[in-house]
Amino acid sequence: MSEETLQNTSEQSVSSVEGLTFREAMTELNGIVEALESNTLELEDSLVKYERGIALLRFLKESLTSAQQKVDVLMGELDMSVDDSVTDSTLSKA
Repeated sequence: MSEETLQNTSEQSVSSVEGLTFREAMTELNGIVEALESNTLELEDSLVKYERGIALLRFLKESLTSAQQKVDVLMGELDMSVDDSVTDSTLSKA
């Protein structure tokens, strides 16, 4: 596999991650790990798989971070609704 082919494959693997669901990305990453651990791939194929795995891992980490932020916001809204009533009652006394 030429260096140009590796570069094109790498760019394609990174860009095609965006359309995956979290579960699809996890399944694909698990398959890549199994393939790399099998020691049956040629070096070039291993590099392509490794790069795809890194792209998937980044996508998964970003997805988890985003989900955590959403949970934090929702939890903050729950806390704020309790705090707002306390704040409102304090303000009305002033």
